[in-house]
Amino acid sequence: MKRGLMAATAVAGMLVGVTACGSGGGTKTGADGFKGQKLTVWVMNGSNPAQWTEQVSAQFKKKTGATVEFKVQQWNGIQQKLSTALSEDTPPDVVEIGNTQTAAYAKAGALAELGDLKKEIGADWIDAFNKASIVDGKQYALPWFAGNRVVMYNKKIWAEAGLKGTPRTRSELFKAFDTIKKKTDAEPLYLPGQNWYFFDGLTLGTGADLVKQQGGRWVSNLGDPKVAKAMDIYKQYQAFSTAPKNKDEATPQQAEVFAKGRTGALIAMGYEAATAVKANPEMKKDIGFFTIPGESADKPEGVFLGGSNFAVAGMGKNQELAKEFLKVALSKQNDRQMVKESGWAPKSADLAGAAQENPAVAAAAPAAEKSGGTTPLIPQWAAVENIPNPIKSYMTAVLSGKSPADAAKDIEPEINARLAKQ
Repeated sequence: MKRGLMAATAVAGMLVGVTACGSGGGTKTGADGFKGQKLTVWVMNGSNPAQWTEQVSAQFKKKTGATVEFKVQQWNGIQQKLSTALSEDTPPDVVEIGNTQTAAYAKAGALAELGDLKKEIGADWIDAFNKASIVDGKQYALPWFAGNRVVMYNKKIWAEAGLKGTPRTRSELFKAFDTIKKKTDAEPLYLPGQNWYFFDGLTLGTGADLVKQQGGRWVSNLGDPKVAKAMDIYKQYQAFSTAPKNKDEATPQQAEVFAKGRTGALIAMGYEAATAVKANPEMKKDIGFFTIPGESADKPEGVFLGGSNFAVAGMGKNQELAKEFLKVALSKQNDRQMVKESGWAPKSADLAGAAQENPAVAAAAPAAEKSGGTTPLIPQWAAVENIPNPIKSYMTAVLSGKSPADAAKDIEPEINARLAKQ
C-alpha cells in the first residue's frame, strides 16, 4: 500500500493478468487445514455490525482454525486506496467493494472469479442483488448487502410539534418539516449539500440518468432538464437544513449529529440508527422510520439501491482460505443477522421473516420495489466517484446559487474526461 495512488479505471494497465499471477492460495487439506493462519478482510466504516462480526469471526475460526482480522476503511478516498492495495504483492485477502464500482476492478483483472462459490452458497439469491457482481458473464464478487434510504425521524421532536402519523406525499413531508421549524427549537432535517446518493435517487424519480451513451461512448447527462428537476427537489429538501452545502453525510457522520437529539429527521440508511444509538443510547426509543414519500402517495421518492459486494483479491496468496471465509460470512444464518441488525434488504425469499424484525427494512421496501435503481453498472463509472466527486461539486454549486444548466456546463468536461478513461 505504499505505491502512488491511481484511479480505479487506470488499474487495468498495472493489473493485466493479475488473476493468472495469483497463487490461488497454496495447498490445504480441507476447510480445517488452515490452523494458525490469519485472513485480512477490508470492510467499510459502518458495514460490519458488532454481533455479525463476532459470530462470523467465531464460526470462521471454528471451521478453519484460522483467524480473521477486519480492517475498517473510510469511504473518503477508498477507490484510490483500494486500487493501490489490489496492485500490491500482498493485498488484503477479501475486500468490500461498492456495487457500482465492482465492474471497474473486475475489468482491471484485480479480482478472482467466484462462479463456483456462488453456485454453492448463493443459488437462491435474487438476481437484482447479484447483477452488480457479474462482469462479461463471469462472477467476480458475491453480494454482501444492499438497501436504500428512508426517512429516519425523531419521534420525540415530531410529538413536540404536534405531528401525528407519517407523511405519504412529498408536500406532506415538507409541511411536517415546516411545522417542526415553527413549533420547536429543533432542526427539521439534517441534509448536507453533497448527499449525492440521495440525489441520484431523485434523478431516477424524474426519469433521468447521470450519464448516457452518445456516439458509442458514455458521456455526462448532467445537463438534462430532468436532472435539473431532481436537483430542484433536492434544493427544496435542503432548505429545511442548516447543514453545510459543501459536505457529505459522512463529514461529519450525520447519525452522530442526529444523536444529539435536536434533529427532526435524516435521509438515512437503516444501519445509521445503530450509529446514533451508540453515540446516545437514550435515543433508541425515539427513532422511527418511514418510506421517503414521492409526489403522489402511490409512488415513493426515487431511491438509489446501494450496497456492497465481497471480492477476493486476484493477487491474494490466501484465496482458498478467503473462499472459506465467504462461505461463513454469506451463510443463511449470517445473512439473516445482517438483515436484522443493520436493516439491509433480504437477498433471498426465505430471509423475509428477518426483515419483519427491522422497521428500517419495512420502510425501505416500498421505494425499493417501485422507485429503486442504480447508476449504470459499467467499468467507467468508478472513475466518476473518485474524489473530488464532480457530481458533489455540481450539487454544491447549485445550492450556492448557480443555475443547474450553468453548473452542469462547468462540471461536464470533468465527468466526460473520467468516463473516457479505459
